[in-house]
Amino acid sequence: MKRPIILVNLPAIALMSLMLLAANPECNSQDLKGKRVLIVFGGWDGHEPGKYAGILLPWLRSEGAVADTTSSLDIYTDSIYMNSVDLIIQAITMSSITPSQEEGLLEAVRGGAGLAGWHGGLADAFRNNPAYQYMVGGQWVAHPGGVIDYSVTITDSDDPVTRGLSSFSMHSEQYYMHVDPNVKVLATTTFNGDHDNWSDGCTIPVVWKKMYGRGRIFYSSLGHVATDMDVPEALEILKRGIRWSAASRHEPAENLVKPVY
Repeated sequence: MKRPIILVNLPAIALMSLMLLAANPECNSQDLKGKRVLIVFGGWDGHEPGKYAGILLPWLRSEGAVADTTSSLDIYTDSIYMNSVDLIIQAITMSSITPSQEEGLLEAVRGGAGLAGWHGGLADAFRNNPAYQYMVGGQWVAHPGGVIDYSVTITDSDDPVTRGLSSFSMHSEQYYMHVDPNVKVLATTTFNGDHDNWSDGCTIPVVWKKMYGRGRIFYSSLGHVATDMDVPEALEILKRGIRWSAASRHEPAENLVKPVY
């Protein structure tokens, strides 16, 4: 029988902690079967966080994951629950986070929980929190022209997240980002200057991986609205990145530092 979606409020957080006393499914590091995944969604409605949760939740459960959802950041303060989570999928654009909520999230990832997300839900959340941005590895700063046609170039064909995929086109927001130079970049996009002439020829990462403590971080800037996942490559990259980051607690930490200067 499928478990119900859990929309967490303060009393429900305690309930979720008690649920951890139930049977602990056996996990295989190579897939999502038995892994506990938490989807945290909310923030600006224009990025359709609820629709994304509706896309990912049935897929996660079809993969055998034990998946919960919440729209409350208070879950990050529940150390018992967070210590059990294999992966946090966050889709919260902008908004704010309290010091205790932020520290709970950072501590969970440092301790081995993976963190995966896309577009503004991960890299435009909590603009006033540099410690959070340091963990993610980048921050959105502009999307010249708004929704436009642009190309995504696969730059690492050996990584499991992008292996076998070819470069592809998007009709969406082309994210201009400030990015940690030590992330492992898997795909990029190049701006043509049609909207901001000074950015002509500038190449910006689109997909990257990094570590934060023992936790694996995966990010893709693709996904302004849920229909962007109709592009097969965009959805496949997201699913592969989720699988990879969910293995933090089950596989050795990777050295993903790839400085560009």
